Amino acid sequence: MPEPPYKPLDAQVIPRFAGIRTFMRAPHVTDLRGVDVAVYGIPYDTATSYRTGSRFGPEAIRSASALIRPYHPVHDVNVVDKLSIVDYGDLPVSPGDTERTYRQVEEALAPVVDAGIFPAAMGGDHSITLAELRVLATKHGPLALVQLDAHADTWEEYFGQKYFHGTTFKRAAEEGVVVAKKSVQAGMRGSIYAASDLEEARELGFTVIASDELRALAPDEYAERVRERVGDTPVFISFDVDFLDPAYAPGTGTPEVAGFSTAEALAFVRALRGVNLVGCDVVEVSPSYDGPGQQTALAAANVLFELLALRALGV
Repeated sequence: MPEPPYKPLDAQVIPRFAGIRTFMRAPHVTDLRGVDVAVYGIPYDTATSYRTGSRFGPEAIRSASALIRPYHPVHDVNVVDKLSIVDYGDLPVSPGDTERTYRQVEEALAPVVDAGIFPAAMGGDHSITLAELRVLATKHGPLALVQLDAHADTWEEYFGQKYFHGTTFKRAAEEGVVVAKKSVQAGMRGSIYAASDLEEARELGFTVIASDELRALAPDEYAERVRERVGDTPVFISFDVDFLDPAYAPGTGTPEVAGFSTAEALAFVRALRGVNLVGCDVVEVSPSYDGPGQQTALAAANVLFELLALRALGV
């Protein structure tokens, strides 16, 4: 096992680790000494409403991340020089039982958060974010949510279930683990069940920037709105790959047309520099629906790298 602080494995060393894929070739480590960032998977997808398969998302993101290099030229930061990053592996889940999965995730993630380590998750469907927020709120207090997504995920219930990938952020607001009035949801688009769907998110207190409105904003204008809203509150950024247009990310459970390109998405994420980022996730990668080049997984891996670069700028 490498000695802390942990650095990525050199590409020529990879054959010695045949069959083991890790994010950005970081060492797979569960000893938290000397660790700044723990990247981990939550391979759960049975709170999905349409196409399952995102339980295989963490594996696909890890594979796609192998080419990502450590230096970020736009932010002028070497991410792995600034941060000791490890791949913490996958947290335990119970397929078919969302509430038990939440308990498992909370128990497994608590030592990471208690140690002051930045958690970065690979999903998994969007239901898993609630468990992450619960754990982080015990450390930081109620969080500001910055969500890039095609859907607000603030329904009361879905298929009669209160814990589902379409109900995550209503539950988070109700439980007080996020402060809706300090949170921004952006990218919402597509058909909905009723005219009230997005208004209900706003009534909870969320700032909702629908897709057409977001498209009219420059990235820095969007980021300024976010910074005005979140202030100094600890921030959790949640990126659902269906924020991207299916042309760029077909491998997801609930694709919506007229979405954003990867270039636009990275610009919005990069513009968020300066927020008090304490955790993040990238969710809803369903590799069985991806293209032959695994472009959805590749996009997700690069978004996660961008989020780690934001963290590196803040330390």
